[in-house]
Amino acid sequence: MTVTYSSYLKVDDLLQCQHPLSEGPEHDELLFIIIHQSYELWFKQLLHELDFLIRLLNQGEQSRALHTLKRVDAIYRTLIQQVDILETLTPLEFMSFRDRLSTASGFQSYQFRELEFLYGAKDATKLQNYPEGSEHRKRLQKRLDSPTLWDAFLKFLASQGRDIPDEVLNRDFSAVAEPSLPVQRVLIDIYRHDPLLSEICEALVDIDSSLQQWRYRHVKMVERTIGSKMGTGGSTGVGYLQGTLFRPVFPDLWAIRSEF
Repeated sequence: MTVTYSSYLKVDDLLQCQHPLSEGPEHDELLFIIIHQSYELWFKQLLHELDFLIRLLNQGEQSRALHTLKRVDAIYRTLIQQVDILETLTPLEFMSFRDRLSTASGFQSYQFRELEFLYGAKDATKLQNYPEGSEHRKRLQKRLDSPTLWDAFLKFLASQGRDIPDEVLNRDFSAVAEPSLPVQRVLIDIYRHDPLLSEICEALVDIDSSLQQWRYRHVKMVERTIGSKMGTGGSTGVGYLQGTLFRPVFPDLWAIRSEF
């Protein structure tokens, strides 16, 4: 069978994945669906890239790891730009179909939760939103129990002869990692004496910064669309989202900024 653009990309299948629930349907519901489906596709790609990045770090592949970090940041910048499209949705346009969402909520995105766990925002209570024994819960449990990207980076530094404490390397991976002064001293030395490693550190900071920008843009988009209303699915909406702002995923890299 000849491979075509449509058959390779499964275009026909892809274009059948949008099913508005509003009567008519409302014009703007299709935009809402496509934007969020595209987010999920990018989340899939981010998980693919970050798992690859961890393998590269485990293999000591510094240059390829740096290249992958830059790609991850480029994806986040794309996610930030997509908020511009969602912000064209006025409160009245969103309310024309919002009730149809019922209990559906972005908080239920298991891929986004996987990303949070991979970056180190571990929280076992988040598993309660997924049925016991479900594939989604199994995926999240695996992420909860596995080392984070930061753990992989510190393991890589240790393999390069850097003095990373054993209690940091062998911590409980299901818990949130605490900032470490010994690790910060290692990072300061890297910035002063190892240009390639310091570039990798800065690429991690770029991702952290882009992630925080995306969270902020998302909060403001939700606020301008629904104000202080409850979110769909029973979430507290803007109130909850505001509580997630300005929390770096790599705090040690931010803590050393005043040491130079």
